[in-house]
Amino acid sequence: MTRPNLLGLPPPALREALAAHFRDRGQPDYRTRQVEAWVFAGGVPSLEAMTNLPTRERTALGERFRLDEPVAETVSESPDGTVKHLWRLSDDDVVESVLIPAGGRLTLCLSSQAGCPLACKFCATGWSGFRRQLTTAEIVGQYRASARWAREHGRGLVSNIVFMGMGEPLANRRHVFPALSTLNAGYGIGARRITVSTVGVVPGILALAEREEQFRLALSLHAPVSDLRAQLVPLEKRYPLEEVIDAVEAYARRGGRRLTFEYTMIREVNDALELVPPLAALARRVRAFVNLIPFNPIPDVEWKPSRDGRVREFGAQLEAAGVAVAVRRPRGREIDAACGQLRAARVARQHSRDRHGLDSYA
Repeated sequence: MTRPNLLGLPPPALREALAAHFRDRGQPDYRTRQVEAWVFAGGVPSLEAMTNLPTRERTALGERFRLDEPVAETVSESPDGTVKHLWRLSDDDVVESVLIPAGGRLTLCLSSQAGCPLACKFCATGWSGFRRQLTTAEIVGQYRASARWAREHGRGLVSNIVFMGMGEPLANRRHVFPALSTLNAGYGIGARRITVSTVGVVPGILALAEREEQFRLALSLHAPVSDLRAQLVPLEKRYPLEEVIDAVEAYARRGGRRLTFEYTMIREVNDALELVPPLAALARRVRAFVNLIPFNPIPDVEWKPSRDGRVREFGAQLEAAGVAVAVRRPRGREIDAACGQLRAARVARQHSRDRHGLDSYA
């Protein structure tokens, strides 16, 4: 029988499983609370670190359960304080997370898939291909290991979480939704401090809207008209822009939930000023905040980021149209901190070595 990873169990399921285990062993009820405290508040990396459990109980716990986190393959630190982890999973695939300090906050950007199947043209993750869905335990494990690293290196506590790393979170609802519950109810990250990003998976947006917790939503828009968006986001052909915005409106109607449009600015591709009015109309329709994001170069793509002057003018015209807007300045460029860049570089090296008949990079 496969031993379940404790990190993959949301708090109620974890409590139930532990209570049954200790009951079968004739142990007192407080053993369950002890382990829960180690998993959530203690954030220990192993069962062996649960030092207030007798040795025999730790051994028995390890025979029934496991507590496994991804292993750091590389840790890269930027002069601006951004830190990127490349995590090796149990099957030797890799995913990325990024710690981003800003204004007294420490935001953690998590991955939800190993690669991504949606193949957005501007995204390094899509360029490197799709391997598989991440499990709930692998998602939660990124948080635990990153938060521990931050504490041990004097970076403070993780205050915000964004699912804006590798993968499309709403295409992995089976594992992302339990991870949301665990991060919120188990680790105490407020729902309004957790943002789920999507390129427009309509069933997922509607499912997120139905949740009682007020998790925030970011729509990776990148173009305010359907034909241009289809060139950048292939999913547009399955879920057209109007259908996506209808779903976003359903989310917005739930109230109290901040909605953001993410707009990657690519020179002479989607930064024409005539795109401002339709973008402003969409933002006003759902009361969305707009983040303008200069494009991060990726392998084999000749696009360039929009010029600074165009970004400023684009943003100024949005503001003049009554839309709240900000320019997200690139962070950690020295360490390839944009989602998927480290993995893409690893995949590129792998392909190069394979073409030349060398041993695999991994």
